[in-house]
Amino acid sequence: MLRKLFAAAVVASFAAVVAGDTGSSLAAGPLRYSDTKPGAVPVDVELVLAVDVSYSMDPDEQALQREGYAIALTSREFLQALREGANGKIAVTYFEWAGPSHQKIVMPWRLIDGPEAADAVAAEISRAPYRRASRTSISGALQFAKPLFDNSGYRGLRRVIDVSGDGANNAGKLVVPVRDEILASGITINGLPIMLKRPYPGTMDMTDLDIYYEDCVIGGPGSFVVPIRDRAKFIEATRTKLVLEVAGRTPEPRVIPASSQAPRISCTIGEQMWQKRWGGYDFQ
Repeated sequence: MLRKLFAAAVVASFAAVVAGDTGSSLAAGPLRYSDTKPGAVPVDVELVLAVDVSYSMDPDEQALQREGYAIALTSREFLQALREGANGKIAVTYFEWAGPSHQKIVMPWRLIDGPEAADAVAAEISRAPYRRASRTSISGALQFAKPLFDNSGYRGLRRVIDVSGDGANNAGKLVVPVRDEILASGITINGLPIMLKRPYPGTMDMTDLDIYYEDCVIGGPGSFVVPIRDRAKFIEATRTKLVLEVAGRTPEPRVIPASSQAPRISCTIGEQMWQKRWGGYDFQ
């Protein structure tokens, strides 16, 4: 029964993507490969998992992130989507990020072509030591992620950066110009905003983090946001997102110039909150 309910949830999420309800603000350019070396292995998608480990992420949330990805990558739904791809395989790498200069690759590029490889990847992610660092630089994470495709050793039909985090960009470059540069290179950005804390004065937590991700972070053909508002649904949401990414059924790209679309929320809200809280002191 639970699997039937989850399958229905995936179909519903999928229908929203196909209907164009993605929040995407920019469409990526024409299909292009990053690693063009003759020996590059063809895969359905090259997937970069960019995971927030800033101090706003408490240890329980960090553990939930790890567990969510490990379980999702070995789930029946994920493996079925994998088998149905043109190549039946994907490449994935996993890194953690916080401030502008805090990015660390936890797992370099790995090929997933079946259950055994998926189990090995899940185990590698799970056993890495936990770490935390200051500030939240989504722009820094995106800048770090982009060149990872260049020498991945794989040639994906699609390239996707999957950003998960619990706050808005508050350090490093502004997120929108960085996002737009990445989308122009043919890379899609998806988002997994973590909204488990109730915002209150003095914190950097946001009520509308999902809207911020939709308007300021994600983009590209079929890009989407899967918000997490309930700890009990963390794993289910992560699994839904990965299934949609691997399935790769995207709508016709909507080309919407960034300058003609007014975001529903300020894309510098994180920087503004930091300035208000700390009086302009940077702490970097």
